[in-house]
Amino acid sequence: MIRLLLIILFALLIGTALSLGLQYDLGYIRISLGNYLVETNFWVGLALLVAVVALIVLAIGLLRRMRQSTGLMAGWISRGKERRARRRTTKGLLALAEGNWPRARKMLTSAASHADTPLINYLAAAQAAFECGDHEAVDELLRKAFESTPGSDMAVGITQAQLQLAGGRLEQALATLVRLRKESPHHPFVLKLLKNTYLRLEDWRELSKLLPELRKRSVLPESDLGELERLVWHNLLERAAEDCRRRQKEDPDASLEPLTRLWDELPGFLRRDEKTIGDYARLLADLGDEAQTETLLRKVLQNHWSDSLANLYGRVEGRKPDEQLLTAEQWLKDRPNNAELLLALGRLSLRNELWGKAREYFETSLRLQRSREALAELSRLNAHMGEEEMSIKLMMQGLAKDNGLPELPMPKA
Repeated sequence: MIRLLLIILFALLIGTALSLGLQYDLGYIRISLGNYLVETNFWVGLALLVAVVALIVLAIGLLRRMRQSTGLMAGWISRGKERRARRRTTKGLLALAEGNWPRARKMLTSAASHADTPLINYLAAAQAAFECGDHEAVDELLRKAFESTPGSDMAVGITQAQLQLAGGRLEQALATLVRLRKESPHHPFVLKLLKNTYLRLEDWRELSKLLPELRKRSVLPESDLGELERLVWHNLLERAAEDCRRRQKEDPDASLEPLTRLWDELPGFLRRDEKTIGDYARLLADLGDEAQTETLLRKVLQNHWSDSLANLYGRVEGRKPDEQLLTAEQWLKDRPNNAELLLALGRLSLRNELWGKAREYFETSLRLQRSREALAELSRLNAHMGEEEMSIKLMMQGLAKDNGLPELPMPKA
């Protein structure tokens, strides 16, 4: 109430002041503009000035409201586009999961520009384009993915490498992965993809250089990593042996240095691995260095017994076959019922021309284990000793064993 009375009182004072002011002649206002001349009473001019100011204020306010309403309209339109983009993205991802590649590519690409995560849209669309076989579109979509999101080079690069690998473009995948490794040398997934690429390219040397990093970063389970290391070094040994064979064709006295040097490079655990030792020993023997093979196998078997290596020991000829036989017979004292060792002793006995001893060893080995090798060796020995009937009988037993023939009645001879 008091506030209203004050407003009324203030209005009355202003009205009184204006009425008193109008009684005085304050002159006039004269405005000259080009050929035009405007003259008016001071109070009329003042009223016009106030009116003009009021109009300007109203116009500014109106413009502000229009701008705000335009912003609201633009925001509403933008939110509508985002909602449609989300719906299209969802439909595109569903189509991708269902294997509808053309629809997935279309929906994901059209929604990318207004999507919350355009990177996901472009990467998924690139996958769909790859499945459609359009490699040019894949490269273009990956480029857009990279441009859409700062800091996405690793994600885009990994996707590109995966698609290149899946498409069999191994050289391009290798180039992509080498570039990514320079940017992030210890990235586990990049290392894993690089391992897969080297495997498919059969680049064993580069893969051998990668093995320590794979182990350090625990990229593979220990068992898988061990198998991979065996595979890599086995193939490197095979290639080194092939290099030695080429040298021997040019020079029969060429050394086996490429193979022996590589053996020295092997990790310690592989130089104690039974299978790897066997591979190396066989390669040495095949290249004609049976004496070094015998020395290697003898040292290994004295410390770590292996039936497969004992079998191989019986196949190679050392520098002194008699001492080789004595060494194996010393092992027999600790392993009297080892069928593989007995087979090896039979062969070593043959090498020393001890025919009767060889037959005893072969027969004892067969009593312990009916192996194809022991049957064949005994059959061959009997044939050369003039016992053709026993030789044929053993040969038939070996054939039956090899072919898994069942026990069936046969006519009497």
